[in-house]
Amino acid sequence: MPRLRRSLPSFLHSVDSLERLVAKVLAVVTCVVIAASLIQLIQQVLISLITPGGTSWLGDGLIKVLGDLLTVLIALEVLQNVTSYLRRHVVQLELVLVTALTAVARKVIVLPAGSEDKPQLLIGLGIASISLAGAYWLVMRAANLRLPATDPSKTTSATAFQVPDRSAPGDEGDAAAAPAHPPH
Repeated sequence: MPRLRRSLPSFLHSVDSLERLVAKVLAVVTCVVIAASLIQLIQQVLISLITPGGTSWLGDGLIKVLGDLLTVLIALEVLQNVTSYLRRHVVQLELVLVTALTAVARKVIVLPAGSEDKPQLLIGLGIASISLAGAYWLVMRAANLRLPATDPSKTTSATAFQVPDRSAPGDEGDAAAAPAHPPH
């Protein structure tokens, strides 16, 4: 049993190192995807502007451009999530919820004509929107209750939940027992 306790911190350190490596790879891949999609979006807009009789900026043409633009924005928010995790080893719940709200909003914007005939889809998107907005409101309210509004030096841009340090001796890796607190 004592040998198991000694090997647990090194195992957890290995898992933590692997986790950070995966997050770094995800950040690089996300950067490549964002760069490629941004180049493609700029190219599409420029071609539409240059060619005579190109894409109409009203109706379906505008919806397609907005959908592509929001897709790039969602990818940027995902990159922020990953880099925040790498920097502070925290998950910023506000940012995750805003990313999800942006994705649902994008889905609503790019709904094709005739979607009004699919009530289950519309009800599902409505429930997702209300649920995410409610969760965001709760997180913001909890953050405001924890931090006094009169002291601007103690406000944070996003609520973060500390991931427990799994390499600490005596820590059994119980994430449920870790208290949630904003970063300092």
